[in-house]
Amino acid sequence: MVQGAFRSYFIDHEGKEHTVQIAVDDWFVSDFYSYVTRNPATLFVEALENSIILQMSYDHIEPLCEKLHPLSEYFRKSTERAFAFSRNRALSNISKSAEERYDEFLNRYPNIIDRVPQYIVASYLGMSAEFLSKIRAKKTTIS
Repeated sequence: MVQGAFRSYFIDHEGKEHTVQIAVDDWFVSDFYSYVTRNPATLFVEALENSIILQMSYDHIEPLCEKLHPLSEYFRKSTERAFAFSRNRALSNISKSAEERYDEFLNRYPNIIDRVPQYIVASYLGMSAEFLSKIRAKKTTIS
């Protein structure tokens, strides 16, 4: 995407949405598993604000990467970064409290919190919007 805010999410067998990724200006948003395996997507992508996007398919990107080494390096580094952040998020989800995950999110992405609805941030952090609201209220009274 060039400008805007998006999220990718999946819907579980009970119909509940789970936010997998939040992306803003100049970030990639995609079902990367689908892209790599060339299987149908299992994630949905939703624009959260008016946006400008650049959309390219696998069949467009791969031939360009074969011809342009710098572009191939750019995608490789972007993929490595995405994998590293995904791994860090998985470890955070299993080892940190909800409040610690929220603090980490605020510290890492301070520019996102005012652009994305609270229920999406809560979904991304693996908690209900009500629970996130309680965490935020607690932090407001402490400050």
